[in-house]
Amino acid sequence: MPNILEVRNVSKAYDKHIALENVSITINEGSVFGLLGPNGAGKTSLIRIINQITAPDSGQIMFDGKPLSPQHTAQIGYLPEERGLYKKMEVGEQVLYLAQLKGLSRADAIIKLKYWFEKFEIKDWWKKKVEELSKGMQQKVQFIVTVVHEPKLLILDEPFTGFDPINANLIKDELIELKKKGTTIALSTHRMESVEELCTHIALINKSRKLLEGPVKEVRKLYKSNVYAIEYEGTNIGLANSMWGDFELIENEPYGDGMKALIKVNGNINTNSLLQGLINNVTIHSFKELVPTMNDIFIQSVTNNEIQTIHE
Repeated sequence: MPNILEVRNVSKAYDKHIALENVSITINEGSVFGLLGPNGAGKTSLIRIINQITAPDSGQIMFDGKPLSPQHTAQIGYLPEERGLYKKMEVGEQVLYLAQLKGLSRADAIIKLKYWFEKFEIKDWWKKKVEELSKGMQQKVQFIVTVVHEPKLLILDEPFTGFDPINANLIKDELIELKKKGTTIALSTHRMESVEELCTHIALINKSRKLLEGPVKEVRKLYKSNVYAIEYEGTNIGLANSMWGDFELIENEPYGDGMKALIKVNGNINTNSLLQGLINNVTIHSFKELVPTMNDIFIQSVTNNEIQTIHE
């Protein structure tokens, strides 16, 4: 899969503060890329560099195989965390102006904006002033402005902030549709459930450095602990008879009408061997590997602050 964006060894400092230190990331075309990290990690600095709001002190950014240049602005949509609509202007007047700044003709802008306003059921907002809208309504309008020119790369900084659950789901659904149509999406968010739902790839930045990058599936494999949760009926002796070799019983306690155990598989033992041993000695109701969530991975990575390498 070709790359839509390559960040190559980018560094950025403000006075004596290092915002980014030799950061490299690659965003594949058609992916949903999560740019993760705690507050102050350097995510917004990197996003501002990609959008050519600021320049890196060193390093290079490639867009669609070519060095990033001002002409690429029309192919990028950017929704900043701090929204920037003019409060006193009418909504329709403003979105039409901003759409034309992105290279659309007035006629094309009207057609595309009409489509989005009807889709979001906000036609009645066209003549309202921005200051008359709630924060969530303003964010809907800004989202439309961000996508109306059909960018190849869509960059969203905390896109769900301020949205109620219904409108947050609306935006998620639209992002999924945009991805299906070929848009590459990069989002920075602290909502790990959104990362679980949407992202195919992630990069994690902490204290100006990239700690981790790769497909979500491979990242979760890297952090898995080979622990399995088993719900069963049987005796402790029966369960003990199932344990041999590199199996470790971590927990075993009553659960509902039966028992629940946590078993760790050490080494390269095939889990089928564990399951077969269990079946011979107890009655299994469920057998599930405990795969770490992105929230677990986020906390562990940031706490340890260790660089991890993903082998795809």
